[in-house]
Amino acid sequence: MAGFRSLARQVRDPLSDLALRRYSLRKCLERFAPYGHRATWDHLCSRAGFDPEDRSPDPARLVAALEELEEARAVWLAYEVAFAERRRKEKHDGLRSPGSVDDWHRLTWGGFGVAWCDDPSVHPTEPLAEVLRRLITALERDPGACCPVCAGTRLVWQHDLAHEPSSGPVCTRCGIVVPRPVLTPTALAEARLARLLVTA
Repeated sequence: MAGFRSLARQVRDPLSDLALRRYSLRKCLERFAPYGHRATWDHLCSRAGFDPEDRSPDPARLVAALEELEEARAVWLAYEVAFAERRRKEKHDGLRSPGSVDDWHRLTWGGFGVAWCDDPSVHPTEPLAEVLRRLITALERDPGACCPVCAGTRLVWQHDLAHEPSSGPVCTRCGIVVPRPVLTPTALAEARLARLLVTA
């Protein structure tokens, strides 16, 4: 099974068949897809300027989409290295019980679904790297009351999500499932209440 870097080389290879280059970009999303596979693909196509169903997009647009994905992946991998180092230090210092950020991080190891968007057509419009930087900043500070990506304040609790955890607060503005550790207990309670009001 080809890794991310090998697939990225195939996307860039001007001698490769265009269909294979597009396929290789799609396969990259099996290794790293912050919004989930379908939503990340929709995002990359939108930002690079080609239709998600286009079987022969402009090669320069494919490479532009790949470059955005690579930049975001570099941001996330740097966070994972820092996260692992922090956990090593905490264990060395005797802190063995993981916190809520650690529990969340376990579900997103490798970067798949770190900013899950259950609806593939609703996702942030900013570059992926910027979205991940905002999310990481939120994970490293005290919990707040709004979406760390778009600062949206309307969060609604949703059940039966297609990703773990299977329920959580969804930002109605940018579509991400907001990681619980970045929200205060009050914000989480309000998201649950908003769900009840929507279904009533």
